[in-house]
Order: sequence, then C-alpha cells, then structure tokens
Amino acid sequence: MQAQSSKNLDPWYRQGWPWFLIAIPATAVVAGAVTLWLAVQSWDGLVVDDYYQQGKTIQTTIARTERANEMGLAADLTIRAEEVRLQLAAKPGTTLPPTVVLTIAHPTRSGHDQVLLLKLDDGAFAGPLEPLAVGRWLIQLEDESRTWRLNGTVYLPTETRLRMLPGIS
Repeated sequence: MQAQSSKNLDPWYRQGWPWFLIAIPATAVVAGAVTLWLAVQSWDGLVVDDYYQQGKTIQTTIARTERANEMGLAADLTIRAEEVRLQLAAKPGTTLPPTVVLTIAHPTRSGHDQVLLLKLDDGAFAGPLEPLAVGRWLIQLEDESRTWRLNGTVYLPTETRLRMLPGIS
C-alpha cells in the first residue's frame, strides 16, 4: 500500500498521462507547421491574374473561334521530346500566315507554360520545345494578330499527336 502512495507523489513530469495529453495538441501544431511549409514551397500563383478581365473578353474569344471556322482551318500537331511540328490547312483561297503562335499551357501551374512562335518551313510550322511534364496540357494555336484561334487538349506522354478543329477541344 505504501508503494502506491509514493508513486502518486512523483512529480507531474514523471507521469505518463500528462505527456500523452500534451502530445495531442503538440502533434497538431507540428502538422500545421509542416502544412504551412508545404503550401509556401509549392505555391505557383494564379493561372490567370485578372480573371474578371478575362471573363469580359469571352465574346472576342468566341469570334476568333468562329473566324477559324469560316477560314476552314484544321491543324495537326505533333509533339516530340524537344520539337513541335504543325501542319495547318485551310479552305482553298485562304492565305496562311508565315508565323503562328502556339501556346502550351498547364491547367494549374502557369510556371510551366510555353509560348512558341512557329515559322513556316517546308510546308509545316516547326520550332524547339522545352520538355513537358507528364499530364494534361492545353494547346492554343493562333495567328500573330490574334484574329483566329484553334484549341485542343493533349495528355502526355500517351498522346503526342493532336488534331485541332474550330470549336472542338
């Protein structure tokens, strides 16, 4: 009986229960600090900074797609490790531009986006490309004056070819 009473007289820090009770909120604080650190380290910012202005321009965007449809544009895109190649076709009598702008955008990480100016060479547009990560990529093709556009989506590395038609993504 005397042994039990002396055990109860031990200081609090030698007891197991106070440490167990302290460990629960301490674990939550450590987990919160790790979560904060991960959030700060992986923040990529917004894909579009001014989404309101982007929303106001929707009519212009629709008109550009309709213009590509009127021109009968169709594009075949081939993505290789370090090069992109594009075949562009149009209705008879439509003049193709000497250069086009190809935007390759990641849906959530704007830091990985690439904007390429492709020049016509031997009947096709081609240019260098930085390696792309595995996943879904949004493709937009337009002329330099931005009067028409074609859109598409490609899933790398399984899809390396894409057919783009007006109004079809």
